[in-house]
Order: sequence, then C-alpha cells, then structure tokens
Amino acid sequence: MAQLHHYVMFLFGGILCGLTRGSPELSVLEQDMRILVNSRATVEIFLSEYVEASIYLSVNHEDLIDLSTKNITIERDITHYNATIFGKEAGHAELTISVNNSEINISTYARITIEKDTAIYHTSVVIGWIYFVAWSISFYPQIYENWKRKSVVGLNFDFLSLNIVGFILYSLFNCGLFWIKDVEDEYFSRYPRGLNPVQVNDIVFSLHAVIATLFTIIQCFIYERGNQTVSWTARAIHGIFVLVLVISLILVPTEVIVWLDFLYICSYVKLTITLIKYVPQAYMNYKRKSTEGWSIGNIFLDFTGGMLSMLQMILNAYNYNDWDSIFGDPTKFGLGLFSVVFDLFFIVQHYILYRDRNIYLQIEEDNISAPAEESSEPIIA
Repeated sequence: MAQLHHYVMFLFGGILCGLTRGSPELSVLEQDMRILVNSRATVEIFLSEYVEASIYLSVNHEDLIDLSTKNITIERDITHYNATIFGKEAGHAELTISVNNSEINISTYARITIEKDTAIYHTSVVIGWIYFVAWSISFYPQIYENWKRKSVVGLNFDFLSLNIVGFILYSLFNCGLFWIKDVEDEYFSRYPRGLNPVQVNDIVFSLHAVIATLFTIIQCFIYERGNQTVSWTARAIHGIFVLVLVISLILVPTEVIVWLDFLYICSYVKLTITLIKYVPQAYMNYKRKSTEGWSIGNIFLDFTGGMLSMLQMILNAYNYNDWDSIFGDPTKFGLGLFSVVFDLFFIVQHYILYRDRNIYLQIEEDNISAPAEESSEPIIA
C-alpha cells in the first residue's frame, strides 16, 4: 500500500512538473562574433534541458562561412555544445541554430562579421572616437568668437534656427529609440535580428549639440546683432517642417503609423536640414563679401569630422568587403561628402575670396545686413 502511495505521488509530481515546465531555451554565448578570414572560431551553444531531437545549424552565406557540422545530436545531461566555423571571405553572415521536433520549434542566431585585418578594425574604432570629439567641440570656436567680439554680426540666424531644430529632432530620435522600451520593441518587431542603431555616444553628441546651439542662440539676444533676423524664407521652411510633424503626430493615435515611424520622420527632417542649413551662411558671406563673425575654427573641426567619418566608412567597406554600404545606400556617405564640400567652400571664402575684407558693405536685404551699431530689433519679428 505504501509503494502504491509513493507511485501515485511520483506520477502526480511528474504530471505537475510537465504542466508547469516551460519550453526549453536555446541560446549562444556570443550573439555577435568577429572572425578573421582564413581563421576558425568556436560557437558555444546552450540548451536548457534535454530534447529528443538534434541541433541544426545553417548559414545564410555559405560562400563566407564553412560549418564543421550542420547538426549536433542532443544528449542527456549535456547542456553545452560547440560548433566550429571557418571564415572563407570577408563580409557579414548570419548563423541560424534551431531545435525542432513534433512538439517544439525553437531557434536562435549569431551575427558573424568576417574581417580581413584586426588592425583595420581597431583603426576604425579610433577614427570613430576622433571624429566624435571633433564634431562635439566644433560648436565652441563660434561661441568663443561671439564672446570675444561681443557681437554675432556675421553669424546667420537662419543657419542657427535650422541647426537647433535639426539637433532637437536628432535627439528625439536617439532618446526615443534608446530609452523608450515600446519604441525599441517596435524596432525589433520590424527588424527581429537587427541591432539598435543608437549608441550612447549618439545620445551624448545630440544632447550636447542642442545645449551648445541653445547657448549660441542666447548669445544672439545678449550681444550686438545689427538688424539681423530669421528670414521669411527660413520661417516658411520651418512651417513646412511643423506641418509634416503635426500630421505625423495625428497619424500615431489613429494607428496609421506607430511611434517608430514618427521618429523616422523626425530623422528625415533632420537629414533635410543637414542638406540645406549651410546655404544661408554661404550666401550671407557672399553678399557681405566677408566671413567676419563666422568662425573658421568651427569649419576646420567639422571638416576634420566629416573626412574621418568617410574614411571610417571606406575602411569598414574594405575590411568587411561591404562596398554596398557606400554605393548601395549612399545617403550617409553622401551627407558626409556634402558637408565636407560646404566646409571647403567656406575655407575658400575665408582664405581666398574675402581674405582682406574686414570692412564690408551693408546689404539692405532680410537677414543679410551688418550695421556697426547694436539694434534692439527682435530676432524673430
């Protein structure tokens, strides 16, 4: 009778454990792996419990990666398995690892980057930090120039207004995708095997840019500014941006788009601003025949950052044999090149075209005049 009691208790306990036990968990030690061409690496796989099946491995680019095995027999009391991969050619590959039978179907993956040279990888990282610093401090020469002259005459207010809007929208995109879990979930739902494109340094740069630009705008209220104002052309452009963003905001609660789409729209507006923001300053310098009041230090730092950014993209494209990242989707590279071209144009204006023009004529046009005396006219009339 006692034996029957123990048997019933064991059977009941087994049934209860079976009902409450979750699905087995399959994972890898490293979700993102780097491997050199013509070298081997070990993929460490973990399975939380025994399953009567095999572990299957497949790679999306067999021309880049060789697998030592495509299936591993699962054994009792063993939760840790290894598979060897061999890098054949440079590039990006994805290894899919799955376990399935009639009862379960679970999978995981590892992103594998096959690179030609580790030294190029580390050089690219160093270059990334250098251009991050160059772009971050590029705001301060203009701030110092304004403080030294106690004047913002020569600094175009259209440029400033576009800059602050652009960096605010860039900060919204970065902070939303990095800190708001619902938005991040929307991103991974759309790109389940992607990486969050926003890193901590992106957030630091964008928020710092907002603060530095706001400080420069405050200087415009404190120091001599002549009768400079934000032009009606710039106000019309801002009006278009506001209209686009307001319509996008209305579409979110109506579930036509989600918050992730709204943040992408913010980023597209920022890209548009990047394309046009230097035009007012370049035109103002041309009309005044002078770069007085426009800091050349800012331009050199921006030029340095832009050149290093493009150099990093070229190094990565070579190291990973990923030239499509430049020529297949030229947006980022094109924007960097566009900024560098404008920087070169400002350098030509400063050192060649208007080198000796410290005294300039007053231009009787909206936003392009520079009288000698301070004016109390509001910046935005």
